[in-house]
Parts: sequence; structure tokens; C-alpha cells
Amino acid sequence: MFEFIRKHTKVTMGLLFLLIVPSFVLFGLDGYNRSGRDTAVVARVDGQDITQSEWDFAHQNEVNRLRASMPTLDAKLLDSPEAKYGSLERMVRDRVFAAAVIQSGLVVPDQKLQRLYAEDKALASFRLPDGKFDRAGFMAQTQMTPEAYEASLRADLATRQVMLGVASSGFAAKAAADVSLNAFFEKREVQVARFNTADYAARVTPSDAELEQFYKDNQALFQAPEQVAIEYVVLNMDAVTKGITLNEQDLKTYYEQNAAQLAGNEERRASHILIEAPASAPAADRQKAKEKADQLLAAVKKAPDSFADLARKNSSDTGSAANGGDLDFFARKAMVKPFADAAFSMKKGDISELVETEFGYHIIKLTDIKTSTQKTFEEMRPALEAELRQQQSQKKFAETAETFSNAVYEQSDSLRPIAERLKLEVKTASNLNRTPALGGTGPLVNPKFLEALFSTDAVGQKRNTEAIDLGGSQLVSGRVTQHTPARPLPLAEVKDRVRERLQQQRGAEAARKEGAEKLAAWKANPAAASMPPAVVVSREQAQQLPAAALKAALSAETTALPALLGVDLGTQGYAVVKVLKVLPREAPAAALAQQEQAQYAQWWTSAESLAYYNILKERFKVDIKVSRPAEQKTGA
Repeated sequence: MFEFIRKHTKVTMGLLFLLIVPSFVLFGLDGYNRSGRDTAVVARVDGQDITQSEWDFAHQNEVNRLRASMPTLDAKLLDSPEAKYGSLERMVRDRVFAAAVIQSGLVVPDQKLQRLYAEDKALASFRLPDGKFDRAGFMAQTQMTPEAYEASLRADLATRQVMLGVASSGFAAKAAADVSLNAFFEKREVQVARFNTADYAARVTPSDAELEQFYKDNQALFQAPEQVAIEYVVLNMDAVTKGITLNEQDLKTYYEQNAAQLAGNEERRASHILIEAPASAPAADRQKAKEKADQLLAAVKKAPDSFADLARKNSSDTGSAANGGDLDFFARKAMVKPFADAAFSMKKGDISELVETEFGYHIIKLTDIKTSTQKTFEEMRPALEAELRQQQSQKKFAETAETFSNAVYEQSDSLRPIAERLKLEVKTASNLNRTPALGGTGPLVNPKFLEALFSTDAVGQKRNTEAIDLGGSQLVSGRVTQHTPARPLPLAEVKDRVRERLQQQRGAEAARKEGAEKLAAWKANPAAASMPPAVVVSREQAQQLPAAALKAALSAETTALPALLGVDLGTQGYAVVKVLKVLPREAPAAALAQQEQAQYAQWWTSAESLAYYNILKERFKVDIKVSRPAEQKTGA
């Protein structure tokens, strides 16, 4: 059973609440104004298109959400091509699941929603003293109507049901798991002869003519990067708040309306015993539950010190039962009205009569009271000013951000009009490259801003970039004032780099050549092989082997040992691997074996879930028209 009243579940409604906040709360109002500008189709699901603008918008929402929850997260990771492609895959997944929900006719019962609502403390905070829901307060904080919130929650819960059957039924037989785990953790005794590029590169002494030819053949390696000089303007919260002045009467009105809340509400600590009897249960079942609750109440009244023990043994609220029924401190709004009315009318140490709620029958023991102290207006002034200033700043920033975004787009040949209008500084920067400077901060190292600055429109037409959201309530727009194309550097300036590159290339070639020759000779005459001492390797003990050599050693055919194989290490050279023995894995301790079995079952379930998702993708004719970033690099 979901826990009564309190929010103790690992997957909380609070998390769902964050996931379904409208996009403009995170992205800014301008995103909606511009969302329809790029209608290029990037994917199609069940006959429905996903456009470039929708993808950009969804990715920006994801970036802003992650930045808000993890401020120290490296922005470069969020703005990478891989991260953006991940956002598109999530959009596709959500569309696939939505289509599956419709096709399967999945619904979420009202009882389940009611149970979730009752558990969520964030929602409980919107309950007024008379038990009614604070609709206006909810809409002001979430920018959603309660009906929209409920619809979003229903959709999310229904979507989860699509994969629930597969995810909850995953099973891996112990015999199959043992075979896979033993192979995975298997050890092998090997000898590895290395032919390192560096050893051969040191022997390469290219002539000036060879250096010049290599330079001519590889000029792309020895270029000065493309650069721009720019003007740019940043709109942030500091710039907006400069013009905000607080009205004294507004402060006093806000104090009168919110003093109790700002000072901190009275909290109470109680333990309870719940005998579950949902409001939807038959009358006979509720009567039976009431009779049991009456018996427990009599026992508690007779022996008050037995309350905790009786709660552990009898309470239907399993979350608090383990703690003797303890609910910790809570505010009045955190509880359903009948429970709150009873708890806040009791004295410390009192035990209530039966309290009936939509969940059943409760016996409450009040264990502590934490009172609040009402502060004067002057005592509250700093907190009031900070709260009102923050509210006004957020409102004004949203309005100003829309003005800023529209202005840099509509008057695209200059940044000065909007800078003068909003009293912003026009800054300049020179020698900017496409690649962000290491260790830098601010807009000049933001990959998305740099990408916009080096776009054809910005470079060729000298137009303002669109307003780029940097996260943390910051927007930036820039304009290229000078562009310097990439150009080859003179040979004299890069001669040392040319020599090093050529030596590395020829060193790797020589290492591969000698390594392959040794492999052939040792295969022909195994007794002539001169190799280092044997070492034992596994996936847990690489013995400093390069990844390619380790993979080759562990995947080599072992029907006939010893086995010799060659491994091309790319720029590192070459290796000859000799597999001598296969060493079975030692039996793990019982606790570790159990843990590994569970992990393997998770892997198996994940594989089944992925397979089912791929079936759904085929069923709903998923067509992603954008190549993965890795695929693009490979083809370059």
C-alpha cells in the first residue's frame, strides 16, 4: 500500500511534479513565440512528425531542468551533439509510448490518483484550513490548472504501464546466469609483446623534402583556426532587478497576508495506528475494520505505553508502522482534514478517539508540539523584501526576455537599440574560435552561442544571433563584426609539428610491420618466440594492457592453446598476444553471488525491455531522419 499522508516513496510525486511543469517555465516565453520557425522534419512516429523546432525546444527544456537540479554540471556535456541526440530519442520514446497507450486503451483509475494525491506533501501544501484546494495558489506556482496537472499525471502513469508488464516479469535462470557470469569474469594467462610507436618514431629522421611533402599533403592539420570578432549583449537577472523598487504598502499587505507562513507554521509530531478501510470499500468491510480499530483503541487506552508495539503489529500504514507509528513533525496542511483537525486539537501525550478518513480508521497519539512565534513587520522586513523582490524579478525577467528575444531578431543589423532600451552594456570580444577555450566561463565558452556566431547567417550577413538561453536566467545575443577564415600556417612556423606528426605516422607503420612479421615467424616456429613473462588478466585486472589487447586476449578462441594473435593498436603501435591458459573463476562468496545474480537479472530485464521497445518502434513505424553523432564522424 502507498503510504498514508506522508511522502516517503522513492519515486515521489515531487519528481513527477518537476517533470510536467510547462516548458515555458523552464525555457522562457520566447521559446513559444519562435517554436514554429523551423519545420524541418527530424523524426516521424505513428504518422506524426517531430520538427527541428520541437526538438530544439525539448532539448533546451531538458538542459534547463538539469542545470536547475545540478548547477555544477558541465554545460559542455549538455550542449554536446550526443546529448542533443539523446533528447530526440527521448521525444521519440515518449511518442511511441503515447501511441501504445492509445492503442492498448490503458487508463489510470481515479482511486490510484487519489492515493497519490494524498501521499504528496507538495500538493498537501495547497490545502486551505477549511480543507478546500487552493486553486489560485496552485496555478500561480505551477502555471498549470489542476485539470491540466491531473491530465499530465494520468498520461505519465498510463505511459509507465506500457513497459510495466515486461519490466516486472524479467527473470533469468540461475544456470544461464552462471554461464554468462563465469565467462565474463574468466581469467586468462597471457604473454604480450609490445611494439610501441614511440620506439620506432625515435629512429625516423625525415629530410626537409619529406617534411615539405607531408606538410603539403596534410595542410588541414596545420591551419590557423577560423576566428571572429564580435559584439554581444547579455540579459540576466541582475540587469532586470536594478530597476525594481518595492512599494512600502505592498510590503505591509504582503506581511498581513503571509506573516504566519513566513514565520513558520506550528508543527506537531504524532504516531498513529491505521486500520485500512478505503471509502470505496463495502460497508461490511468498513464495519469490520472499525470493530478491529475499536479493540485496539481499548487496548491502547488500557496500556498507553503499548502504543508503539501495537502499531508495529497492526497498522496498515507500513511506512510508519516499522517506527511504532511515528509520522515525525508535520504541518496542518500536510494531513487530510479529519486527521489534521484531530491532531491539532490534542495536548501532548493525548490519545485520540477513532478518527475516520478516506483511508480508514486512525488512533492518534500526540507526542510533541513545535510552536511558531509571530514576528513584527520590522523583524520580517528583510525576508519580505527578499521574497517580493524575487517574485517581481522573475515576472519582470520573463517579460524582458520576450522583449529582448524579439528585438534582436526583428532588428537584426544591430544590438545597440535593445541595449539602449534595456540599459545593457554592449561588450566586445576578439579571436574567438569555434571550440570553447579550456577553463573558460560565461557566454564566450557556451557551445550553442559559438555555434550561432559561426553560422552562415551570422558570418555572411552579419546579423544578430537569436537570443541564446545560457540557463540560470541568462540570455545572450551576439553579432559578428569581423570574420577571419581558417588559413594554412607557414611551414617554417609549424615545422616542428610537421616533423613530430610524420615521425609518429612512420613510427606506427614500422611498429605494425615488425609486429606482423614477428607474429608470422612465431606462428611458423613457436619455439623461437621471445616474449615477456606471463601475466594473468581479466576484465577486473587489465594489467595495464591497452583496451584492444585486453579485448583480444579475452575473446580469443581457446580450443587449441597456446594461441597467438596480432592486435593493431592504432597510433600506439602493435601487440602480439599469446594466450597460454584459461583460468576458471573462483566461486564467489554467497552474498556476492546473490548480488551478481540480481545484477544479471536486471541486465536481462533491460535487454527484454529494449527488445519490446524496438518491437513498438516497428509497430508505430518510427523513422529518425537524423544520424547519430558517432555515425556522422565515422563518415567524415
